[in-house]
Amino acid sequence: MSLKRDAATNIANVLTEALPYIQRFTNRTVVVKFGGNAMEGEALQNSFARDIVLMKLVGMNPVVVHGGGPQIGQLLDKLNIHSEFVDGMRVTNSEAMDVVEMVLGASVNKQIVNLINRNGGQAIGVTGKDGQLIRARKLKVTRNNPELSEPEIIDIGHVGEVSTINRSVIDMLINSDFIPVIAPIGVDAEGNSYNINADLVAGKIAEVLQAEKLMLLTNVSGLQDKNGQVLTGLTTKQVDALIEDGTIYGGMLPKISCALDAVKGGVTSAHIIDGRVDHAVLLEIFTDEGVGTLITNKH
Repeated sequence: MSLKRDAATNIANVLTEALPYIQRFTNRTVVVKFGGNAMEGEALQNSFARDIVLMKLVGMNPVVVHGGGPQIGQLLDKLNIHSEFVDGMRVTNSEAMDVVEMVLGASVNKQIVNLINRNGGQAIGVTGKDGQLIRARKLKVTRNNPELSEPEIIDIGHVGEVSTINRSVIDMLINSDFIPVIAPIGVDAEGNSYNINADLVAGKIAEVLQAEKLMLLTNVSGLQDKNGQVLTGLTTKQVDALIEDGTIYGGMLPKISCALDAVKGGVTSAHIIDGRVDHAVLLEIFTDEGVGTLITNKH
């Protein structure tokens, strides 16, 4: 009996700790970027889906943006389509873009929609092409070439950046009590499709929605200092200083820059969290400890 009572007491303590956060975040929008390593393994996928469903049930408005780099790479390999990367971005010709649309817009998007629906939610999947949700422009990549007086412009094909977000599409879904699941494919004025980095799309959507939180799920424990300790509770000025002194570098730099831009653009806080932790999203939102790096616009 005492074991049962201890378990019940633990549940009560957890709910009590979560209550002020639930009250604070009711009717607030949270944009969650889900992809890559966080999508591996059925247990983690279901844990993520239940977190999203619970957020909706307690009155929050979750918006999911997903990537799918590993899945795109696997299908390109199967089809013997060679992948080349420039500055970490996949060079995407027309043939590769067809594969990107197939994987992101159909396979991965519908898998996540199905996952949320199976766990008791109501999700609807869209790409940036639906309702012209994401208007894109071609991304220009420049590289210094010692043999040329001007930086060299490299064509990486159908890789884009966000020009504008049509928030009315997202508002329509949220107001109808659906959970939007968005694939990061944009379209330009001529109808050309572009593959866009999912972190960038999530950041821009969070900014346009003036979201309470932007959450980027990753496969590290958060932003670490030079001794490997996770940093959290950072202001935008502190993050700028960490970039300046070289603490933030390499693969973490674009993710942090995206979080920083969102917070500077009006998002209340950005979180870089470890998607390999069970219920990482709930732990970060509803507990005092959290499981990652918090960047806030408060000074």
